[in-house]
Amino acid sequence: MDRRSLIKHAGIAGVLAAGAAPAVHAQAAIRWRLASSFPKALDTIYGGAEEFAKKVNEMTGGKFTISVHAGGELMPAFGVVDGVQEGTVECAHTAPYYFFGKDDTFALDCAIPFGLNSRQMTAWMYEGNGLKLMREFYGAYNIVNFPMGNTGAQMGGWYRKEIKGVADLKGMKMRIGGFAGKVFTRMGGVPQNIPGGEIYQALEKGTIDATEWIGPYDDQKLGFNKVAKNYYYPGWWEGGPQLTLYVNNKAFNALPKEYQAIVEAAASHAHVDMQAKYDGRNPAALKQLVAAGVKVLPFPKAVMDEAFKQSMSLYAELNDTNPKWKKVYSDYAAFRKDQNLWFRFTEAQFDRYMQSAKL
Repeated sequence: MDRRSLIKHAGIAGVLAAGAAPAVHAQAAIRWRLASSFPKALDTIYGGAEEFAKKVNEMTGGKFTISVHAGGELMPAFGVVDGVQEGTVECAHTAPYYFFGKDDTFALDCAIPFGLNSRQMTAWMYEGNGLKLMREFYGAYNIVNFPMGNTGAQMGGWYRKEIKGVADLKGMKMRIGGFAGKVFTRMGGVPQNIPGGEIYQALEKGTIDATEWIGPYDDQKLGFNKVAKNYYYPGWWEGGPQLTLYVNNKAFNALPKEYQAIVEAAASHAHVDMQAKYDGRNPAALKQLVAAGVKVLPFPKAVMDEAFKQSMSLYAELNDTNPKWKKVYSDYAAFRKDQNLWFRFTEAQFDRYMQSAKL
């Protein structure tokens, strides 16, 4: 062996002995904290953040760990935007429409009444302009956003009394999530924005007359059927509510490129995993609720029609008063129109047939 060859092989051996490859193993350990807006009891929606953290840990060989904290543990459930914006925590998992009070545009990253369903929302984010437009919007809050979960179309909530018409909503105090409360107000109701972990007590004590949350699996866990027996559908304000991972932009930009890609991939995994859990677990829970005496009822058409009318009127007003909303909603609405045309001939027709067939 000549001198050059000896040096070459000795160099390679030295590098391997030093354990310098592959590159990902050379990264320094990183620790992040994630603030959730949800209680630990809900293994589906709170569990989305745990699934995300688990995948990040696995894909980095334990070099990048993220501790997940329930709503109220590090900060209030509705304080997570401020926490990420200010860098108090590196990231958060939440429902963006909770923060419509800061700007109505937040709601478009989650759900608006008579908006996109879950598949359409994912299509708008990844194939349409949704992710691009929302990232432009979130730039003012020092946030980089990633879609991270969807519950699918939700139920319309629990009511002490039956709803026979729009008049029955007058003066009703209802826990209804964020932005949808604007439409509920226009219909005569009195919306209450209450974190998930506090809803049961409010309904039990009569502080509220009705509540909506998500669907059978989570609603059963929270015990709403014990204090209200009328369970309405559909949740016209949540046809496909998307959950979002908020990451502080400085924290994200400080990550190695490999880890940035891992965060994106882990969020996408958690996004799919959450929808699968809800679709898989809701049917059995609904059967159990019905067996326990719950009355499952459709909203009267008059209620649906009035809700639709008031929703469209609200959006027109926001287009006139909020340029940020108008920029995003104009794209969202055009995408929704095309999606509904397509789904009319495919998904909806197939679903209608299958749901009427004897299986």
